[in-house]
Amino acid sequence: MLTYYIKRYPLSLLTVVAIVILSLAPIPEVKMLENVSLADKWTHMIMYAGLSSVIWFEYLRSHAGISAARLLLAAFVCPVVLGGLLELAQAYLTTYRSGEWLDAVADTIGALAGQFVGLAMAHFGRGK
Repeated sequence: MLTYYIKRYPLSLLTVVAIVILSLAPIPEVKMLENVSLADKWTHMIMYAGLSSVIWFEYLRSHAGISAARLLLAAFVCPVVLGGLLELAQAYLTTYRSGEWLDAVADTIGALAGQFVGLAMAHFGRGK
């Protein structure tokens, strides 16, 4: 069963691995971003919008029809849960990162934005 997901969703799985690594690795200070308001929150939104969009892309590529329930679970609920779990992991499993509720909110906003990208891919990619 695992090989099914590896074959059908390799980019999604790689994106998840990249997000986990980026979320748990120590982050150096970036002087260039000091003047960017909410740079961390924008980063979270972009990562999770990207994850949701990639899941949509691979789902549409792998399936003839669309299951709204499966896409809701895979491309929205799972990324939101992942974001929440990673915030908890940062707070309780690391000494160099801190979990923030606003980061989880940014993850959710990003996953929601990914839904709109996915809907656009479904609409325009299928000639509707």
